[in-house]
Amino acid sequence: MSKKIGKNSIKALGRVLSVIKKRGFLVFGTLICAAIYVVASLLIPVFVGEVIDLAVEFGKVDFTAVGICLTKIAVAAGIAGLAQYVMNLFNNRITYGTVADMRRMAFEKIQRLPFSYLDRIPSGDIVSRVTSDAEQVGDGLLTGFTQFFTGVITIIGTLVLMFRSSPWIALAVVVVTPLSLVAARLVSKKSYGFFREQAEVRGEQTAFTNEMISGQKTVQTYSRREKTQAEFDEINGRLKRVSLKAIFWSSLTNPVTRFVNSIVYAVVAAVGAITAISNPTFTAGMLTRMLSYANQYTKPFNEISGVITELQGAMAAAERIFGIIDAEPEISEAPEILETPDGEVRLDHVCFSYVKDKKLIEDLDLEVRPGMKVAIVGPTGCGKTTLINLLMRFYDTDSGTISVDSHPIKDVTRHSLRAAYGMVLQETWLMPGTVRENIAMGKPDATDDEIRAAAVKARADKFIERLPDGYDTQVGIAGMLSEGERQLLCIARVMLTEPPMLILDEATSSIDTRTEAKIKQCFDQMTKGHTSFVVAHRLSTILDADLILVMKDGKVIERGTHEELLAAGGFYSVLWNSGRAVSA
Repeated sequence: MSKKIGKNSIKALGRVLSVIKKRGFLVFGTLICAAIYVVASLLIPVFVGEVIDLAVEFGKVDFTAVGICLTKIAVAAGIAGLAQYVMNLFNNRITYGTVADMRRMAFEKIQRLPFSYLDRIPSGDIVSRVTSDAEQVGDGLLTGFTQFFTGVITIIGTLVLMFRSSPWIALAVVVVTPLSLVAARLVSKKSYGFFREQAEVRGEQTAFTNEMISGQKTVQTYSRREKTQAEFDEINGRLKRVSLKAIFWSSLTNPVTRFVNSIVYAVVAAVGAITAISNPTFTAGMLTRMLSYANQYTKPFNEISGVITELQGAMAAAERIFGIIDAEPEISEAPEILETPDGEVRLDHVCFSYVKDKKLIEDLDLEVRPGMKVAIVGPTGCGKTTLINLLMRFYDTDSGTISVDSHPIKDVTRHSLRAAYGMVLQETWLMPGTVRENIAMGKPDATDDEIRAAAVKARADKFIERLPDGYDTQVGIAGMLSEGERQLLCIARVMLTEPPMLILDEATSSIDTRTEAKIKQCFDQMTKGHTSFVVAHRLSTILDADLILVMKDGKVIERGTHEELLAAGGFYSVLWNSGRAVSA
């Protein structure tokens, strides 16, 4: 398991570095600044040692030379501080530019992912990956770039200077150093698994919270608050436990490495003292310098161990982001464009199922002539919405062919296919923006007159004019409009585009009876000469349909007009009579 974790972490780090590569100039600048900072920092102990040697003999202090050394220390400290400041600026640009790129890559992929992927993963979890996980990657990279470059250069620089001053002391330091690396490695292996689990549970919590907040009215209506709270507490408890484990194991890295670093300092002090006694040329200032180098040498190991901790969490989060980026997109677009279709639709031996071992639609044949109004009815789960998903190619058939104007829809671009349909769903969706922008979504170049005309056809003009800023009122915010008003805007959106084919999935379910009657008149006028598919639960709304498909368990069990189906006395007549009984 640990080997797999290590490979995943290294793979994720490699992917992140490939994104950073485009900012090579900033990385090079960071390296230069890190080198300047380290050189300036390593010069300070040299000057401090000189000051000590100048002042070690009582009554023989060369204050002029001491003053020069102190000036050198101040200059070196100033250069180090300036280099560190510029390096941090570069690091910020690298880090947040990289995170922005990863978010953009993930969001672009989301636009091209098949609906099967989006249906499989909760939307809250996807949001968590693009926001929280990306933020964690940024925190890890910022810590890494700030400390890793300076740490590595500091270790190399101090070793070089220590070998030049006293090979024996340097050799003793090198011998003890692997203890720190081994300890950090053992701890990091253990903690990475917990960081990965932490990211997954955090995504689960975000998804659950998102779903419960959006459905809070339903939760309270059915007195599910205690049950929902218990479920949240269970997820929250798991997140707390795995977070504590991750933090506990990662927090061991620093004290363990500090303990080893203290051993290194003690070894330097002991070997330095012996060297000073046996070698008169090894002065007190040189011993002070070596002790200072020992501190500077061991400090990066503490920092790098902290970097490893941050990077573990960051790479676990990066894996989740790359899980979206690497997901299989929709099948590549066909080159053919469906231009101004007449609206002839054919389904030949179509089979489809969401789960391979659970059949849904089997061997469905259907021929729809241009201008026909086709109604689809049946109990919940019979395949009505699935059929719409197949017509729009939100899902591809497992077998069989769907054609529009004799063109198999797999041979035409999705954009041209979907542009040929106007769709009004039971669930309304408005983007953040003005009323005008929402109506013109399918036709951005529409004139104000066209937008107003579409609103009038949809019977939405009256309530729009009562809004604070009319067509310039900002909508898309929960509570701004009633569900019925939101649906009217969605209907106006379709009225504006006037597509050759229509799909109405319980399009008037959120509208009062009086408005529904007016909208039905508009639809009756708009559907003349246009192929339309109407998914309906209210059978009274489809009495004039040219063809009614009665579906059950994924199969069309009856088809015909309203009068023909009633006369047949089958399942449709049962639905019709039960609906009349309920309404009575």
